[in-house]
Amino acid sequence: MENSVEVKLKQLYKVQAIDSKIDKIHAVRGELPMEVSDLEDEIEGLNTRVVKLTDEISALNADIDAKKQAIKDSDSLIKKYDAQLGDVKNNREYLALTKEIELQNLEKMACDKKIVEFRAAIEVKKEQIESSKALAEERKKDLEAKRKELNSITGETQKEEQNLVELRNSVLEHIENRLAKAYEKIRTSYKNGLAVVPIERESCGGCYSLIPPQRQLDIGNRKKIIVCEHCGRILVDADLAENVKNEVNQEVNA
Repeated sequence: MENSVEVKLKQLYKVQAIDSKIDKIHAVRGELPMEVSDLEDEIEGLNTRVVKLTDEISALNADIDAKKQAIKDSDSLIKKYDAQLGDVKNNREYLALTKEIELQNLEKMACDKKIVEFRAAIEVKKEQIESSKALAEERKKDLEAKRKELNSITGETQKEEQNLVELRNSVLEHIENRLAKAYEKIRTSYKNGLAVVPIERESCGGCYSLIPPQRQLDIGNRKKIIVCEHCGRILVDADLAENVKNEVNQEVNA
C-alpha cells in the first residue's frame, strides 16, 4: 500500500504535469492575446482622439461665429459713429469719434486675423481626424486577422485546456493547503513554472545540478519530500514522473 508521502508526491507532480501542459497551450498562443488587447486599446484611443478633435473643431467654429458677430457689431458702431460725425460741435468730439472708429476697425482686423487662425487650426485638425481614422481602419484589419488567428488556436486547444483545468482543480482538492501554497510559491519563482521535477541523468530536472547517489536513493524510496539543495524545487524519481504523466494523458484524453 502506498504511503502518505508517496501519495503527496504523486499529487504534487500530477498538478505539475497538468500545469506544464496548460503552459504549453498558452505558449502556442504566444503574445497573441496581448497583441489583440493592445490593438483594441489603440483603436479605442484613436476613436477617442477623433471625438476629441471633432469637439475641438466645433469649439473653433463657435469661436469663428463669435468673431463674425463681433465684426458685425463693429460695423454697426462704425456706421453709428460715422453718422454722428456730421453733428459734431467741436474738435474734441470729432477726435473722440474718429478714435472710436479707428478702434472698431482695429477690432475688425483682429477678428479677421483670429478667424484665419481658427480656420487654419480646423484644417489641421481635419487632417488629424482623417489620419486617425485611416490608422484606425488599418488597426481594425490587423485586429481582425489577429483575432482569427487567436480564435483558431483557442478553438483547437479550448476543450483540452478546459479538461486540464477541471482535472487540476480536482487534484488540488486532495492536496493539503500547506503543500499547495509551497508548490505555488516555488512555481511562481521560475519562468518555466517548474516546481516539482524528476531526476534526469542523476541531476535535478530543474537546475541540472548533480544529486548525490544516497540522496537519489532517498528520493526513490518516496518516504519524505525532498527538495533540491540548489534551486529549492521538489524532487521525484523518474519512474513516478513517467507513471503520473501517462496517467494525466489518459485522463485528459478520456
